[in-house]
Amino acid sequence: MLNEFKEFINRGNVMDLAVAVIIGGAFGAIVNSLINDIIMPLIGVILGGVDFTGLSLVVGDATILYGNFIQAIVNFLVIAFSVFLVVRAANSAKKEEEPEDAMDPEPSAEVQLLTEIRDLLKEQS
Repeated sequence: MLNEFKEFINRGNVMDLAVAVIIGGAFGAIVNSLINDIIMPLIGVILGGVDFTGLSLVVGDATILYGNFIQAIVNFLVIAFSVFLVVRAANSAKKEEEPEDAMDPEPSAEVQLLTEIRDLLKEQS
């Protein structure tokens, strides 16, 4: 059982996943700072200083903090839009113009041979 565990841990996929989780966590801190420290204050200024986190409803002894939920939705939408813009920019940077030869590709050897046979048959008849 110990040998199987060693094999499992030493697989490349497990190490890649571990690295991705660690980098994802670190990147999450950057994204949270971007949202909380830069974007949300700007949105607050645009919306006239509205802060959703203070919204709550008291029902009996329970306090329902629905403002936190609204804030989480706004944060999600802002993060999703920001990621969309980054991915869109990366995709447009990767996109290469198609070469003009791609529009009119050279026929394959089989097609050339069949074309020659067709032309010879036309000449004979």
